[in-house]
Amino acid sequence: MSKVQQYVTSIPDFPKPGIIFRDITSVLGDADGLKLAIDEMSALLDGVEFDMIAGLESRGFLFGMPLAYIFHKPFIPVRKKGKLPRETVEASYDLEYGSAIIEIHKDDIKQGMRVVLVDDLIATGGTLEAAAGLIESLGAKVVKIICLMELKGLKGRERIIKYPVDTVISYEGE
Repeated sequence: MSKVQQYVTSIPDFPKPGIIFRDITSVLGDADGLKLAIDEMSALLDGVEFDMIAGLESRGFLFGMPLAYIFHKPFIPVRKKGKLPRETVEASYDLEYGSAIIEIHKDDIKQGMRVVLVDDLIATGGTLEAAAGLIESLGAKVVKIICLMELKGLKGRERIIKYPVDTVISYEGE
């Protein structure tokens, strides 16, 4: 078990009965927990050659930015539609109740770049799948996906199986 797991607060029956919500704000709100999370996520990149880090809005920003800083790599945000000012490319994906669109600046990705994709959580895998496809549509290669946590019961890893994926913490359920 990762030492970071002791900083995650598990909240039963949120947002509905039977669900255990894994709250990372308690990790972020503790200096030791935050340092452990960044250190352990950083270790997941040992030996990985990459050119930049892309983080998914919004919690992927919280973990992706310090990793970009540590590795002295650029960071690009993967944002919800309508949040970026320059020319963008977009991808849509399905949510539990509807769909959503993410975007990146078209000129942030160059042909042949090696990109690490960062988020806080692998749940259903839809957002990560859409982001990876968006990055690769511009000629880059996603060389690794890393997240702080994974909810194995939601089988999100199956949607991103073609990528090397690592997480710090895995929970068996949803």
